[in-house]
Order: sequence, then structure tokens, then C-alpha cells
Amino acid sequence: MHLVRVLPFAVRVPALGLALLLTVAGCGSSSARQVIGPKPVGRAAAAPAADGGAARPGQPAGDPATASTSGPAGAGTQPGGAPGPKPSPRPEVMHGPAGSQSRTGTDAVALTFDDGPDPVNTPKLLDLLKAHGVKATFCLVGHRVRDNQEIVKRIAAEGHTLCNHSWQHLEDLAKRPDKYLMRDLVATNEQIHKAVPGAKIQYFRAPYGNFTTRLNGFAARLGMIPLSWNVDDECWQTAKYGSGAKMTGHMAAMVRQETRKGSIILSHDNLKPQTPVAYQEILPWLTARFQLVPMPVT
Repeated sequence: MHLVRVLPFAVRVPALGLALLLTVAGCGSSSARQVIGPKPVGRAAAAPAADGGAARPGQPAGDPATASTSGPAGAGTQPGGAPGPKPSPRPEVMHGPAGSQSRTGTDAVALTFDDGPDPVNTPKLLDLLKAHGVKATFCLVGHRVRDNQEIVKRIAAEGHTLCNHSWQHLEDLAKRPDKYLMRDLVATNEQIHKAVPGAKIQYFRAPYGNFTTRLNGFAARLGMIPLSWNVDDECWQTAKYGSGAKMTGHMAAMVRQETRKGSIILSHDNLKPQTPVAYQEILPWLTARFQLVPMPVT
């Protein structure tokens, strides 16, 4: 894989923001040969996974080696370039991989939707959630935020929580050099803030759920709690169930079987037409039994 030595947009980083980025990322200890920032997926170059972008190992959402060099500038993690506040995770809910949060900590259940925004499926899902009076959490991929800012604005305007899901959903993100990791997470937050100035981004979900202590530490420096799950509706299992009635039935069965008080449910909206269809059945079942809430922000 070709390694990028200099970010093509580094010259546009404000001096104060750059100083912050260099300090947090530990630039002084990194080799000049290391990647120092994600080379974002271009609009035409973003390659979906074979099954439509499912968040499962072996199916990365993009490859910097074939990506364009266009991408967001700036080093701030909150509006104005200021670092985010350090999160205060509750130990009793941090039972996910590498100490990530896998339960809400209350009797309420949280729906989370990954990999979007999707220009087709996310609006359908938002319509459905609105009809049922439900707020959820959307874990957003940076380059898709860049390309679908109006949808992100709608997500925020309708009261849903915004979560950082990395710039281009790399399976091996946690193994990347320090500078790459910091640039990836910062760039994603910047794009969310371009769509929704002042948005609070207090959660980070690792691509494929590949949390590590090191990756979680980078998220914490930017004021984000690592957000995992304990219920998976398996909407990504298209090779086994397809994307029609067999799949939606399986998704509903998984949610009914696994959901308990305090559950965090994983689903996906990007390139998943089965999701808004399945949740026409799942939402009434859930709302009859649980309080559904977005992950809280302060």
C-alpha cells in the first residue's frame, strides 16, 4: 500500500489547531514514513463492500490506496478548534470490547444505526422513527457525512444523537499510526460540525466493532465514549438471508430474542434497504415493551 507522507490539505490547518493536533497525536515520536492522516475516500472512489457495506471483518468500506486526496481541513474537534470535554463513562456499563459501553445503564433501550448517512435508506428510517416518536443514535462515516450534509442536518434537527464512526470505516483502523488515527477521528468530527455547527459528538464507534484500548484512548482525547452494543439484528447477513422477507424476518427475530432492559441494539442504514422495512415490524414490538432513547449527550 502506498503511504502518504504529507496531508494534501495540511496547509489549510490553522496554526492553533495544528499545534493541538500535533500535541495530541504524538507527532514527535512518529517516523516520517508513517501515514500522517487518512487519505479520504473520494466521491467516485468509495467502494462499498461486497454485501453492500456490512460492518463485518473482511469487508472494509474503502481503501486509502485508491482514494482521492480531497478531504476536510482543520484540526479542531469541537466548533472553533477546541478539544472536546473528556467523557465520564460509567464503569457499570463499560462491558464491551476494550472497555467500550455496551449497555445504556438504565431500563431504556437504545437503537443505533451505523455506516450512514445513506441518501435513500436514512430518510426512510427517519420517517419511520418520527412516525413512532422514537429517537435513535446514528453512527456516521465521515466521507458520507461530507456527501450527505442535508441528511445529517435532519438527523440532528429531529433529536437523534450523532456518533463518530470514523472517516472511511477501515477494518484495521486501530492498527494505524497515531497521526493517522487522530486525523481520521478529527476529520469525521469536522465534517459533522460543518453540517451541524455546535453539534455534541460524545460517542465513537469503531469500524467492525474493532475496539482496542489504544483506539479508545484516542476517542477519549476528543471527548468521546467508545460505544459498542449487546444486540445485533444481523442485517449484514445478506449472504445467508438475502435482503427480502427472509432477512427482515431474521432481523425481527434477533431483536425479539436478544433485547432486554438496557440493551443497545446495532443496525445499519447504509446500503441496507432491508432496515427500514424490518423496523416497520420491529419498532411497534419494541415500543410496546421498552422505552426507546437516543444515547444521552450533555
